[in-house]
Amino acid sequence: MSTETTRAESPPGPASPRLSPWRTFLFGLQHVLVMYTGCVAVPLVFGEALDLRQSTIATLVNADLLVAGIVTVIQAAGIGKLLGARMPVVAGASFTAVTPMILIGEEYGLSAVYGAMIAAGIFGVLVAVPFAKLIRFFPPIVRGAAVTMIGLSLIGKAVSMIFGDAPAGGAPLALAAGVVLTIVALMRYGRGMLAQSAVLIALVLGTIAAALLSMTDFSAVGSADWLGLPSVFLFGTPTFPIPGIVSMCLVMLVIYTESTAYLLSVSETTGTPAESKRLSRGLAADGVSSILAGFLTSFPDTVFAQNVSLVRMTGVTSRRVVVVAGGILIALGLVPKMGEVVASLPGPVIGAVSLVMFATVAGVGISTIAKADFSGNDNLLIVSLAMGVGMIPIVAPDVYDGLPSAVKIILGGAITSTVIVAFVLNLVFNHLLPRGPRKDAAA
Repeated sequence: MSTETTRAESPPGPASPRLSPWRTFLFGLQHVLVMYTGCVAVPLVFGEALDLRQSTIATLVNADLLVAGIVTVIQAAGIGKLLGARMPVVAGASFTAVTPMILIGEEYGLSAVYGAMIAAGIFGVLVAVPFAKLIRFFPPIVRGAAVTMIGLSLIGKAVSMIFGDAPAGGAPLALAAGVVLTIVALMRYGRGMLAQSAVLIALVLGTIAAALLSMTDFSAVGSADWLGLPSVFLFGTPTFPIPGIVSMCLVMLVIYTESTAYLLSVSETTGTPAESKRLSRGLAADGVSSILAGFLTSFPDTVFAQNVSLVRMTGVTSRRVVVVAGGILIALGLVPKMGEVVASLPGPVIGAVSLVMFATVAGVGISTIAKADFSGNDNLLIVSLAMGVGMIPIVAPDVYDGLPSAVKIILGGAITSTVIVAFVLNLVFNHLLPRGPRKDAAA
C-alpha cells in the first residue's frame, strides 16, 4: 500500500472522457442492471430463512435499494474528507452478513439483529482508519477464504428457495435449470449489454415461464403504494445482545477485507492512488451503511465485485456514471410497488439466479486465494483448516446446539468461524512465528 504523502491526498488518476447526459444515464443504468439481482437476493434470502411475510420482505427490498443508493453516491462523490473513496464503485448489500443475521434473529429476535448492526456500524467507523493501515494482516489467504465461504454457505439457501415446501424434482427443478442455462448461454455467447444483463434477462424470462405454469402470485403488487419511505425500526426498538454485536463486528471486518480488495482493484484500473486515507474513507462509508441500515431495516453494504468487473471491462471510469447509478437505486427504493414485485418473484426463478450469484462469489474467493504464495510456508494449512472449520456448521448444522448461545452465534456461522481461524493462523504462522526466511505471504 502506498505511503501517505504530506499532501492531503495525491492527485487522482487519469480522468474518464466526459460523457453526454444520455450515455452517462445509460452506463449508470447498466451498473444497476449488473448488481440489482445480487443486491436484492440478500433480503429475499434473509426473509425466507426467518419466514417473514411477503409484504415485510418487500419493505426490506425497498430499504435495501435505498441504502445501497445512498452509499453508492457517497462512495463515488464523497463527503469532503470524511466519507467515500471518491472512486467509481457501486455499493450493495453484503452476503457476508446474511448467516450471522439469521442466527441472531433466531436466538434473540429481529430487534436484536438491527441493534447489533448499528453497534457494528459504529465499530466499523471507529476502526476504518487503523484497518486501512493494517491490511497486511488480511492477505489473500484470509480474504479469499472468507469470500469463498460466503458463497458456499449460501448455496443451500438458494436450493431451499428453488423447491420451497415442494418435493425435489418436477417443475421447480426444470424451471430453475432453464434459468441457469439461460444465464450461462448469455454470458458465454452474448456480447456487450446482452452478456452484462444476462442475469436480469434470465430472471424476466424465467418469471414469464413460471407465469405460464401458474407458479406466480403478484396479487400483493396492486395494493402496494407507488411512493413511500422504509419504516424506521420496523421490528421495534433495537436491542443489543453482546454475542450478536461481537458476531456482527466480525462481519464488519470481513466486509472491510472485501471492500479493500475491490478498491485496490479499481485503483489499478483507474490509476487512482489507493492511499490509506482514501481506503479508510471508503471503509468508513461501509460502516455508515450498517448504521443507516440498522435504522431503516436494511443490510450492511460492501463494494460489489460485479461492478468492479464492469468498470474493468468497459473502461468507463467516470464517477458521474456511478452517482447516476446511485440515484437510480434511491428512486427504486422509494417505490414500494417495485419491492412487492421483487418479493413476489417465483422461488424457483430467484433461487436459480441466487445459485449462480452465490457460486460466482465463491469463485471470486477462490481466485483471490490463488494469488497467494504457497511455497515454503504454511498458507495451504491455513486455508485448508479455515475452510474445514467453516464447513462444519454447513454440513452439520446442529453440531453447536449444545453450546451457550453466545458461542453458537460466533462459531455457528460458517463465515465468522472461517475468518477467525484464517486470521489467527495467519497471524501466528506468518507474523508472530514465521518459519525461517520466506517470501512475505501478504505481499
